[in-house]
Amino acid sequence: MSHTAHIRSRRKPRRSATTSLAVRAGVAGGVISMAAAGASTSASAGETTQILQLPILTTELAAQVAQSAEATQQAAANYQLQAERDAAAAKAAKQATADLAVAKKKAETKKKAETARKAAADQAASRSAERTALAASTAPSAPTSSSTVTSSAAAVIAFARAQIGDAYVLGAAGPNSWDCSSLLQAAFKQAGISLPRVSQDQSTVGTPVSLNNLQPGDILYWGSAGSGAYHVALYVGDGKFVGAENPSTGIVEKPLSWSPPTGAVRVL
Repeated sequence: MSHTAHIRSRRKPRRSATTSLAVRAGVAGGVISMAAAGASTSASAGETTQILQLPILTTELAAQVAQSAEATQQAAANYQLQAERDAAAAKAAKQATADLAVAKKKAETKKKAETARKAAADQAASRSAERTALAASTAPSAPTSSSTVTSSAAAVIAFARAQIGDAYVLGAAGPNSWDCSSLLQAAFKQAGISLPRVSQDQSTVGTPVSLNNLQPGDILYWGSAGSGAYHVALYVGDGKFVGAENPSTGIVEKPLSWSPPTGAVRVL
């Protein structure tokens, strides 16, 4: 056989481009189909898993809801407590304001009362001073007796006359009301003499004197000397006395004939 004789080739003939594209398309289609099938299978598996886990998620959700409800209830309780505290604080503040207003009003009232009391005391002191000065200026220059009025007796008489017009109150001791013995006690204090407080004791101090030999400044008494004495007054001369007589007359100056005394004592 000639070496140039035709020998059939053992290689497979080349595929055309169209054939190659078709094959490739087929392979790609198969792969896509498999992927789709896998996705479908995965989706089915996922749905199964979701269905199986649903009860678990529902229980957890219920626990969360319960926890949220408890938190809400606690928050509501806290809000309520805070509201009650705020209301109590507002009420306390309102009460404090009211109490402060009442306290201020009481303080103002007390201050006004104290001012009025001081004004009344000043007025009484001024009136007493005026009466003292008036009594001193109008005092007789000499008593009816031959004795002259000593400076001590003049001071005692001036004080007693300055109280003329004041009230008689049993147990009172000035400055605007007296009883018979407190008036004499205060009058003799002007001369530096301390008398006992009651009529019975005042009727026995000093030296007993006759009613016919009285001097200004002598103490007159009614009843018997000592425990029997029930009233005292001051002899001021000219046959007159000054005394705290009774609630209807108060402190007056009267003649001895108006109510004749029982006896007298002298301490000046």
